[in-house]
Amino acid sequence: MTRQAWHNKISNPTQLGGIETSVIDNGTSRGTRIAWINTGTGLRYKVVIDRAMDIADAFYNQHSLAWLSHLGITTPQPFSDKGIDWIRTFGGGLLVTCGLTHIGGPETDEFGERGLHGQVSNIPAEIESIIQPDPVAGKMEMSITGIIRQTHPLGIRLELRRTISATLGKASIRIYDEVVNKGNTTAPHMLLYHCNFGWPLVDEGAQIIWEGSWKPRESGESNKIFREGNSFRKCPAPLDDHCGGGEEAAFIDIAPDGSGQCTSGIYNPAIGIALVLRFKKEQLPWLTNWLHFGKGEYVIGLEPGTNPPIGQAKARELNQLIYLLPGESRVYDLEIEVLDQETAINEFLNNRLVETKIIHIN
Repeated sequence: MTRQAWHNKISNPTQLGGIETSVIDNGTSRGTRIAWINTGTGLRYKVVIDRAMDIADAFYNQHSLAWLSHLGITTPQPFSDKGIDWIRTFGGGLLVTCGLTHIGGPETDEFGERGLHGQVSNIPAEIESIIQPDPVAGKMEMSITGIIRQTHPLGIRLELRRTISATLGKASIRIYDEVVNKGNTTAPHMLLYHCNFGWPLVDEGAQIIWEGSWKPRESGESNKIFREGNSFRKCPAPLDDHCGGGEEAAFIDIAPDGSGQCTSGIYNPAIGIALVLRFKKEQLPWLTNWLHFGKGEYVIGLEPGTNPPIGQAKARELNQLIYLLPGESRVYDLEIEVLDQETAINEFLNNRLVETKIIHIN
C-alpha cells in the first residue's frame, strides 16, 4: 500500500483498515467480546477476546481461510477442563490455543486430572492496549494486547500476555506470546497453536507444506493416510472414513532453515493462494498435522507446539516436559502470511527443505 495512492484522499484511517471491537449479541456466543482486524490488503480476521484472544473467522478477499465448526463461537466455559469437555466448546477458527500446562487427551495421574488440550482457550483476556494505525502520520502498525490468566488460589498461576499485530498494506498476522509463571511454585508448561484451515483454501488438490522427520499418531489399520510412500501432501475429496470422529495426525520434528525458522502452510493452485505459517524451532520444535476430511467437516490442522500433543504425563515420562520456575517466562513468535503473487508463491515452494524421514517416539 503506497502513500501516493491515498495521500490527501482519506478523512478517516478506517477507510484503509484498523481494529474494531464489538460484542456478539445472539446465539451461543451472545455477550462474547471480539475484535475485527482489517489489514487493508483483503486479509481480515476476528479475534475472540473472551476466548484467550484466539482467532475465529479469517478471510482473504472473497476466500475464507479458516475452518469453522458447526458449533461456532461460544462464550468461555471455564469448567470445561475435564475429560473431553473441551471439544464441546471447539468452534474451530484460524487459531485455537491449547495449554498452558497440558496438550493432548484427557489423563489422570498423581499430579492431578487434566482434560483435553487444557484450560487456556476458555479464559477471557483482560485487554491491556489497542493501538490503531495512523497512516497520515506514517504509522502503519496496529496491535491488540491482552492478558490471559490461568490460575487458581493455592496452585499454579500462569499468565499469558498476547499481542496480535498487523501492518496496513501487508497480508500477515503476527502473534507474540509471553508465558510467565506468576506463582510461587514450579509449574509444568505445554503450549500448542491449533491452526485450523478450511474451504476454499483447503480443497481437493491443495498442497500441504512441511518438511521434517515424522511419525504417524495412529498405528496399524487405523493409519490409512500417514504411510511412507503414500500421497498425504495433497488434499483428497471428503472421506467416508472421516465422517463422525474419523481423523488422522502426524507428529513432525520440523526442519528449520539456516536461521532457525520453520515454515509450513497450504497452497491451493485453483484459487492462486498460499498461506504460510512461520515460527522458530527453538521455541516450537514440533508440528502436528491433523487431518479430518469428513463430509461437511473438511479441515486441515497445522499445529506448532512445544511438544506433540502426547499429554503432560507422557512428556514427563520422556523427560520432555518444560518446567517454569517462579518468575520464569518463555516467549513465542508466530506469523501467518497470505501470498497471491506467483513470484512469492514460487519462492515459498522452492525454498522448502527436501530431506524427510520417519522418526520414532516411544
